[in-house]
Amino acid sequence: MEMTFDWKDKNVFVTGGNGFVGSWLVNELVKKEANVTCIVRDPVKGSNLEFLGIADQVNTVKGNIEDYNAVEKAMKETGAEVCFHLAAQAIVGIANKSPLQTFETNIKGTWNVLEACRQLGVKRTVVASSDKAYGEHEKLPYKEDFCLNGLTPYEASKSCADLLARAYAKTYGLPVAVTRCGNIYGGGDLNWSRIIPGTIKAVLNNESPIIRSDGTPIRDYIYVLDVVAAYLAAAEQLDKEAGKAFNFGTETPVSVLELAKKIIAASGKEIEPVILNEAKNELQEQYLDWAKAGKVLGWKPKYSLDAGLKETIAWYTSYFLKG
Repeated sequence: MEMTFDWKDKNVFVTGGNGFVGSWLVNELVKKEANVTCIVRDPVKGSNLEFLGIADQVNTVKGNIEDYNAVEKAMKETGAEVCFHLAAQAIVGIANKSPLQTFETNIKGTWNVLEACRQLGVKRTVVASSDKAYGEHEKLPYKEDFCLNGLTPYEASKSCADLLARAYAKTYGLPVAVTRCGNIYGGGDLNWSRIIPGTIKAVLNNESPIIRSDGTPIRDYIYVLDVVAAYLAAAEQLDKEAGKAFNFGTETPVSVLELAKKIIAASGKEIEPVILNEAKNELQEQYLDWAKAGKVLGWKPKYSLDAGLKETIAWYTSYFLKG
């Protein structure tokens, strides 16, 4: 019988640990009694770490992943054994307006983290890529052997980061896994321009949610706790799966309009969304095949979209009450 991986007292280094997904990962690591260090460029007031009540249980180091020396110093001083690299400029609109800033963070930041892991002999590294790294393909669902074809600034930055991680695995034997997730949602995402938090905020305020596209683009949405489980599974099995990329999704894609209507229905409100039909360069349909993660890592999504939305709406309801 295989022993389960023991996180207790492991020194774990997390970039982006005070962000939306990172905070839930850190929360799970704290529960598992790991020693967690987050490198943080700017403290986020009212972050999910604070909301979860674990900010004081995490070692926070001020630093920027674009500064190699800061990354290596923080990793070295905390004896990092495991690294989760989640920090990124993740807002597509900002990437289009400020490509250089996005490339600095998402590409240079990634090679800095990977090089520090190589120099310090970090035993397990997980790099968070994205379904956006694939760019556009006609065949669905996307599989791990599809080429990375990101052609917008954000997509290209994720393609590059993904390739860098696997280059370090191939060339230097760095024990690294790459995770490619569908659209992640859940409590703690304060980027109101995203469809799920923006729609929930509008609905809770009795306002009509705004859909920037024509409502027809189809996407797969994966709940943040399923993503956390995916990252942990990838790290725990890195000794036998180094250098590989894994898709994580639910393979139950829905249109943007259908998603907005699900949120409205779950909140019990009677509101109609406003469709602006303004968004450009939107992929019409995108979702991932996660069979490899199921077979190799034993991972599978536990949350249906309805169950995940229910928990997410409850989080935002509580958040706005406290605010």
